Amino acid sequence: MKNITFLICGLSLLLIGYTATCNTSAENNSGNQPGSVAENTLQIRCTPDLVNLASTWANEFSRINPETKINVVEIAADQEISDNFLSLISDEASTAKTDDWKMVIGREPLVPVINAQNPFLKELNLQGISFEAIAKLITSQQSQHWGTLIEGKPDVTIHFYVIDNADVKSRLGFFTKSAQEIGSGIIPVTATELISAVKNDVYAIGFCRLSDVLNANQDGLTENIAFLPVDKNGNGRLDSFEKIYGSLDDFTRGAWLGKYPQALQGRIYATSTTKPEDKTKLAFLTWILDDGQQFLNSNGFTELAMSESQANTEALLNPELIPAQPEESDSAGIWLIVIVSVVIVAFAMTYVIKNFRNIRSKVSVPEIQITNSLNEKAIFAPKGLYFDKTHTWAFMEKDGTVKVGIDDFLQHITGNLTRINMKEPGELVRKGEKVMTIVRKGKQLNIYSPVSGTIMEKNQSLLADPSLLNSSPYRDGWVYMIEPKNWLREIQFLFMADKYKEWLKDEFSRLKDFFAASVKSNTGVYAHIILQDGGELTDNVLADLEPDVWEDFQTKFIDTSI
Repeated sequence: MKNITFLICGLSLLLIGYTATCNTSAENNSGNQPGSVAENTLQIRCTPDLVNLASTWANEFSRINPETKINVVEIAADQEISDNFLSLISDEASTAKTDDWKMVIGREPLVPVINAQNPFLKELNLQGISFEAIAKLITSQQSQHWGTLIEGKPDVTIHFYVIDNADVKSRLGFFTKSAQEIGSGIIPVTATELISAVKNDVYAIGFCRLSDVLNANQDGLTENIAFLPVDKNGNGRLDSFEKIYGSLDDFTRGAWLGKYPQALQGRIYATSTTKPEDKTKLAFLTWILDDGQQFLNSNGFTELAMSESQANTEALLNPELIPAQPEESDSAGIWLIVIVSVVIVAFAMTYVIKNFRNIRSKVSVPEIQITNSLNEKAIFAPKGLYFDKTHTWAFMEKDGTVKVGIDDFLQHITGNLTRINMKEPGELVRKGEKVMTIVRKGKQLNIYSPVSGTIMEKNQSLLADPSLLNSSPYRDGWVYMIEPKNWLREIQFLFMADKYKEWLKDEFSRLKDFFAASVKSNTGVYAHIILQDGGELTDNVLADLEPDVWEDFQTKFIDTSI
């Protein structure tokens, strides 16, 4: 035993000495790491259409990294990049030369819009408008009548407006697969003129960038403007997967999931004369490709697919950009050899002594296997709370208001959440209606209210730190304070802790059935089921699965509980 004690003490001293040597080297070279943001000022240049987005990114990044200051400078769309500044440009800009470094960081949808009072809107929402129909509109003035779009409707003239922009016109032609020039009946206008024309003409159609038609709050379309639905597969009707035009949120999410034609989605780029190597630029760009994606939608753009963001990040931070570390000195190498030798000897001695004792005692110690599995025993359910089948909870405070949030089950399923979209104080909610949207890296779930009433307060802390929903779902991660309307009646449909735990057993069975069905259609799901333990699920089972699995989980698991 003494030998082991001396061995451990000696090994500890050696480790302390080596750690001190490594720390000294690390301190001397810490400024070379691309992940650490040193105090710096970064100048971002951008074209006029990206000023708001660039400013949003700059402000948020500087808030998180106060030691980094970012200046946004507007440049002309045709201004050539002649130095190594980082620039943000859209497809329409010609600032990047063919040999410049360029990386896609978001998408800019081009959208057809109509007057929200259009008398044919109901039919359009059922059938949409196809590639071929738009192609006829832009190439033939004789086809510019509503009767050509919707069978049985009068031949009322369509006034077709297009933003006077080369990229918009090019994409319109590419979308319709038309090699012909835009016809004389198409009216080129500015964004302001297009909005005014469509708002004042119920028979008008406009074609513009999504950012052109956002309202002042950037949370919906301008008043009296609606999307003109696109029949993507051209079968003469809007199928369920094509119905993404009801709201701005539905549209941006649908575009992100690939439900909107790619031909109508322009790109926005980060560009520079050479590939960035400066640690501040790298930190800013990698943040844009990750957490920064959430700010695209509110500025009239759409996020990259998760796989595209990951691929771009890997390309940005490939090994050739990581500064080579200085070679260790000979003394450091000797330290390393000594430590490795001592560790090997220690393990060998420990193994011999352990086996010797096992032989003497003839006692076999069972091996304990720890698995990161998820079952009803892993779910925390405090007593005193009411739980709903939508995986939310409710608790009445002494003053009569009801605090609500999501349950521990749901946060175990989703993994760490990166954003939550909440309603505002003063809004009315009903039991079973959507009350919040929880988001993990763009993938989202709509969550429904356990009670009816008026929202008195929302948890502002969740806006800055959505992960509180995971780390403290019942305390710091509460979502709303609600003044209840039908509390005594509605709690009859809620569970207290003991019944909730019993009910969870059925929920886990239902969850396994859901993933078992998903395995058949998506082999990527297979890795998330532990076959050895009776098919138990891994923790955070939904976290890294694709968006289509999240959509299935929404419709086939969450929504069926309402």
